[in-house]
Amino acid sequence: MRNFCIGLLLLFGVRAHAADFKASDVSYRNKDVEITAKLYMPSGSGPHPAVLFVHGRRGWGEEAERQAQRIASSGFAVIAPDYHSPRFIEAWPVTHDPATEKDVELALDFLKTLPQVRSDKVCVVGISRGGYHAVLLAARRPEVACIVTYYGHMVNPNAPEPWQVYRYAPEVDRITVPTLFIVGEEEFEVRRMGIRRAYYALLKRGVPVDIVMYPYARRAFDFRADPREEEKLATEDAARRTAAFIRSVLTP
Repeated sequence: MRNFCIGLLLLFGVRAHAADFKASDVSYRNKDVEITAKLYMPSGSGPHPAVLFVHGRRGWGEEAERQAQRIASSGFAVIAPDYHSPRFIEAWPVTHDPATEKDVELALDFLKTLPQVRSDKVCVVGISRGGYHAVLLAARRPEVACIVTYYGHMVNPNAPEPWQVYRYAPEVDRITVPTLFIVGEEEFEVRRMGIRRAYYALLKRGVPVDIVMYPYARRAFDFRADPREEEKLATEDAARRTAAFIRSVLTP
């Protein structure tokens, strides 16, 4: 487990060369519900390594789009479903709608229809509540080759309070793929505790896992309207580490 100081952030926070990509609107269906998504495709014929990006409780918007584009700029094909709008879920829902789990999961099947994408091995990047979706997919789908969670929710949001405070989602115990946890040191304490518990659970079983905790970084440090200098550095460094981690899994 690593806790990086500002000096290391300055050392490692070098911006990688941004790759060209094209954004397009796509959709797929979960029975009678149409799920819209953004698809970011690198230039060239491919097949390109693929990432499923899962937004957080805020919903799909400019902030989530910037996060997905950061990943795409590293040369990955990225699909980012909007799993709130089709079910009329407003921003910041307190409860979790289990129907959205299949809405997100079917993005993996949509990737299989794209010949320019490598869909046999896909990494999932989940932001906040999207981290819970990432955990579920890693436990359920064999093509999920790695997961990255940014301050991810590690337990079912509908679980009773004791689970929220003291436990993690049981699906964590079924994860076998490389996992990277990213979180700010000033994140909500309950969220940090859940992430640490999930980290140590994976570590105990020998699953390849790492955690990066950024000092002086608050909740959602990577798209705050009032970022500290430390948070700007953390955002750059986290993007670089995410890209390197995914590339190490998806490319020979």
